[in-house]
Amino acid sequence: GYTANQKKKEWPQCAGRGRAADNKLHTSSISKCYVDDKVSKVAWLNRSNIIFAGQDKWSLDPRVDLVTKGQLEYSLRIQKVDVYDEGSYTCSIQTKQQPKTSQVYLIVQVPASIYQVSNDITVNEGSNVTLSCLANGRPDPAITWRLLNPSAEPLDGEEYLDIIGIMRTQAGRYECKASNDVATPDVKYVNVIVNYPPTIKKTQSSETPVGRNGTLRCEVTAVPTPEFEWYRDDKRLANTQSITIQTSGTTTSLTIANITEEDYGNYTCVASNRLGVQNASLFLYRPGTGRDINGSACVSQSLWLLLASFACLFLKC
Repeated sequence: GYTANQKKKEWPQCAGRGRAADNKLHTSSISKCYVDDKVSKVAWLNRSNIIFAGQDKWSLDPRVDLVTKGQLEYSLRIQKVDVYDEGSYTCSIQTKQQPKTSQVYLIVQVPASIYQVSNDITVNEGSNVTLSCLANGRPDPAITWRLLNPSAEPLDGEEYLDIIGIMRTQAGRYECKASNDVATPDVKYVNVIVNYPPTIKKTQSSETPVGRNGTLRCEVTAVPTPEFEWYRDDKRLANTQSITIQTSGTTTSLTIANITEEDYGNYTCVASNRLGVQNASLFLYRPGTGRDINGSACVSQSLWLLLASFACLFLKC
């Protein structure tokens, strides 16, 4: 859509007026020219081309016509204004004394429109990312970026937003806005997903007496969602009559029913995705033995549990 403004250069008897319509439609523009009864001839010209001479239309453009309300008005109207209509228009008046010309300059404004924006992307943490947002309009639009997190503060970037060494906290929905004060700004969005290896942020050991049910929990942050495994010493655990393993998103739990003396001890939660592995030691213990109820975690980049367990023991985690 377009809007039309007109800038008056020198106009003793003529005036320019722009009339805006809906943003999605072209607008019309009326350049008014007033004459008196002493005028013998009058004409409208665009640059050096005659549009109207008196009431005779010389232009072949069907969008152009005259508006004559009474004998003293001789106005030019352009329907569905286009950027190519921008320029100088002249009302030429012939009187008995001398000819006079007055000019009005038509400025065509176009609302900002984003015609190309980056697709949604998925990258690994630490990668360099460039988001693009290209827009046009008259006058040239200003482009701004925001990451729509709670603060949503403006980012340093125009057509291209460079993010060096992207972090997981920089994942989210990015807003590109193009504005030139002609109409409502145009807005587009880019979703950025940042992959990163698992980090165990919370563990819960269990202090449970014999004969009761005890539950160990392990909560992780990771993208993509990790896979979980539970181990007792070097033996991988699976669902049985007495063991229930449950996983929901980034949280997993191990429940042992009807605990016996043999069930007390160290258990290992292992979380992995294609970017890495992390494990944590948790404890099932009888009341009064004084174990740390929160357990602890240590990082292992190896997929081999024995090496991970050894590293944990070596680091006394």
